[in-house]
Amino acid sequence: MAGISCIVVTPEDTILDEKADFVVVPLFDGELGIGANHSPMIGRLGYGELRLRTGGNVQRFYVDGGFVEVLGDTITVLTNQAVLTTEVDLEESRSQLAEANKLPIATAEQLEIRERRISQARGKIRLADRG
Repeated sequence: MAGISCIVVTPEDTILDEKADFVVVPLFDGELGIGANHSPMIGRLGYGELRLRTGGNVQRFYVDGGFVEVLGDTITVLTNQAVLTTEVDLEESRSQLAEANKLPIATAEQLEIRERRISQARGKIRLADRG
């Protein structure tokens, strides 16, 4: 029987509300594996792959930053976007990276926007390249 409840919420909808044996989330500085009875925590998400393992089945999603909270045996992911990795288009992601690299960086705000868009595109490319 699966031991962890994983809930993924975007501003528009609840994308996922399922039980899993093990969950891996992309933090801004690496990955974090979460099993049953994990210590409570809150973390900042990066742009990358969320994986849920239930038995021999693995579900994979691209998440677009946000936050993760682990409390008891419930994982709550708050993100701007969550889509199945099979829905991430490699060519579109490469195009987004090229456009992001062309953005101006004259101010600190412009630099921050450019870096965020580059990170988002690279996260999508990594996932689409594997598929």
